[in-house]
Amino acid sequence: MSDRVVLAYSGGLDTSVAISWIGKETGAEVVCVSIDLGQGGEDMEVVRRRALDCGAVESVVIDARNEFADDYCLPTVQANALYMDRYPLVSAISRPLIVKHLVAAARAHGGTVVSHGCTGKGNDQVRFEVGFNTLAPDLQVLAPVRDYAWTRERAIAFAEDNGIPINVTKRSPFSIDQNVWGRAVETGFLEDLWNAPTKDVYDYTQDPTLNFAAPDELIITFERGRPVAIDGRPVSVLDAIVELNRRAGAQGVGRLDVVEDRLVGIKSREIYEAPGAMTLITAHQELEHVTLERELGRYKRQLEQRWSELVYDGLWFSPLKEALDVFVTKTQEHVGGDIRLVLHGGQVIVNGRRSLSSLYDFNLATYDEGDRFDQSAAKGFVQLHGLSSTIAAKRDRDVRELGR
Repeated sequence: MSDRVVLAYSGGLDTSVAISWIGKETGAEVVCVSIDLGQGGEDMEVVRRRALDCGAVESVVIDARNEFADDYCLPTVQANALYMDRYPLVSAISRPLIVKHLVAAARAHGGTVVSHGCTGKGNDQVRFEVGFNTLAPDLQVLAPVRDYAWTRERAIAFAEDNGIPINVTKRSPFSIDQNVWGRAVETGFLEDLWNAPTKDVYDYTQDPTLNFAAPDELIITFERGRPVAIDGRPVSVLDAIVELNRRAGAQGVGRLDVVEDRLVGIKSREIYEAPGAMTLITAHQELEHVTLERELGRYKRQLEQRWSELVYDGLWFSPLKEALDVFVTKTQEHVGGDIRLVLHGGQVIVNGRRSLSSLYDFNLATYDEGDRFDQSAAKGFVQLHGLSSTIAAKRDRDVRELGR
């Protein structure tokens, strides 16, 4: 192979080793692409230079923080997307964005091969490669960690033997993926389901008891399902996530300990931290309870689960996902107003709602003076509503009596 390989570069051991390994094994030049998704940690310029030191012919850093927030996190909020009713798709929604930029980089830098550092056990190999096959089926895919059964020990040995400039002696018990939407932690002692997470698992959140005596009350304002202000101060979607990560994280909000069904057929134990994500989704769900008509709300809740499954399963670019996006966008037309909530002891507690698009009518709901609900109409409604069940029950009684 003499083609250029465009590598999704994280700056860690596996992808750093991959640069040199690809060059030695295939003779190809490697172009590294690192995406800033608000993950924090190392300075992205340090990551870019490391790729060059490891042998990349070019290294590019793309600041995609606002794009990620607007085009990937926001749809997740509007879909109230929680895989298995718990996981806000922290890693899953980042992969299609990385795919998009890797394809663009391949076109810009003359690449004919794209490469990632995923293993064969996880979901990310599917998310990457289905995305590549959808957006750029002409590109070949190289996955050295999976296809050549790398272990950490083999990667460390290769790095030492080839003088790859990366610290390979520090051993973390965990595998970690993070971005501004949240943080995912797995492996190590967490693989024993009975082991409780220890303090060193967490980074985005404080112990929920730490600030227990100082709850944080705030108001999130939405327009068409989009967060636009916090406590009256205008914010972008990215601003909202960052501020809520800080404030909700200080209250221990967003800690999730999940045994989830992976796409490849196994169950895995994951620890997630998503303080901003869980706060925004909770507030958005509550505002929809106020502003969505009953049947629309019921149907949307069914489709939210399917949307979450499609994204988790790596089908971001699928026709069904795109069609559901249109539906979700339509439902957001009247999702505007304020949600007041309290962040306290690891919980998000909603205690106030107001909206100019509210479908809550005080004079219909009240049991006090001013009640305009026509209770005399209820008797006939109840009889008609249950009529089909009443008829079926009579049929079943008659059949039983005839059989005696």
